[in-house]
Amino acid sequence: MDPNKRRALQEGLVIPAHPLCLDRGRRLDERRQRALSRYYLDAGAGGLAIAVHATQFAIRDSKVGLLEPVLQLCMEELRSHGGPALGIAGICGETPQAVSEATLARTLGYDAGLLSLAAMPAEASADTLIEHCRAVAEIIPVIGFYLQPAVGGRVLPIDFWRAFAQIENVVAIKIAPFNRYQTLDVIRAVSEVGREDLALYTGNDDNIVMDLLTPFRFEKKERRIVGGLLGHWAIWTRQAVRLSKHLQVLVQEARPMDQETLALSAAVTDCNAAFFDAANGFAGCIAGLHEVLRRQGLLEEISCLDPKEGLSPGQRLEIDRVYSAYPELNDDAFVTENRDRWLRG
Repeated sequence: MDPNKRRALQEGLVIPAHPLCLDRGRRLDERRQRALSRYYLDAGAGGLAIAVHATQFAIRDSKVGLLEPVLQLCMEELRSHGGPALGIAGICGETPQAVSEATLARTLGYDAGLLSLAAMPAEASADTLIEHCRAVAEIIPVIGFYLQPAVGGRVLPIDFWRAFAQIENVVAIKIAPFNRYQTLDVIRAVSEVGREDLALYTGNDDNIVMDLLTPFRFEKKERRIVGGLLGHWAIWTRQAVRLSKHLQVLVQEARPMDQETLALSAAVTDCNAAFFDAANGFAGCIAGLHEVLRRQGLLEEISCLDPKEGLSPGQRLEIDRVYSAYPELNDDAFVTENRDRWLRG
């Protein structure tokens, strides 16, 4: 990885997990796909993660055939923007597929691959998983991904994370089990291994603020989660960037926790419950993001590749509620000011 980008990753970035824009016929809407990338970059995102869970894993289906097109479009927008933002490509599947996807991402110019283990056989041993990760890391810098079981992830023991953290070309870990015990496993493993250069990122959309503020101490060693690679940050991104910078200042100045910050943490989590459809086991998590982007005029439809996937009963009302309860957290004015320019290109 480019040393400047590696340094930025270690210092902490806002990285949205990029959704997929479809038209009414469930075909790729290239104009809006590009506009969405422009929105994130102009909002101040430090990178874009594409072909990840929020982009829908079904883009890899041979009948859909959208993996390379969405990767290409996103990379074109990253290059056109001309800034230092990182390009992160989702990588999944068993080893042959994952190696192929890593090769494609590297060929297209991506800086790192976010490696999901969700598609690996349930009976695969920890050693098998580590060999799989090593095979991908030989091709492209790897960001590990602890995905919550509710959306297809698997529980990974601390011994796995100790071994994973020792793979040389691992540059970061996205911690997203939505579970405090499993979150601590990852941070403790990295601390014990002594990988000071390995950046920790929250993917715990249910605990964003506290993840970014908490000092994690093991054997007198302190580690911090420095940034976020989040589906939640695929919406209201301008405000997410401001929030991240504010929290970084609190950490750098070692300010004590105050009541307003605690209230902010609860507000962000409450919003996430609506967007991610926590009440229904996250069934509407992707459609919930689409609904917010539709309201802002960035998406035409909330459609997903799977016609059965959409908003859950009551979810739209929940999104109405958090919009009303926390108006300071949305970035509608920023989007309205710039949307036509993003859509024109």
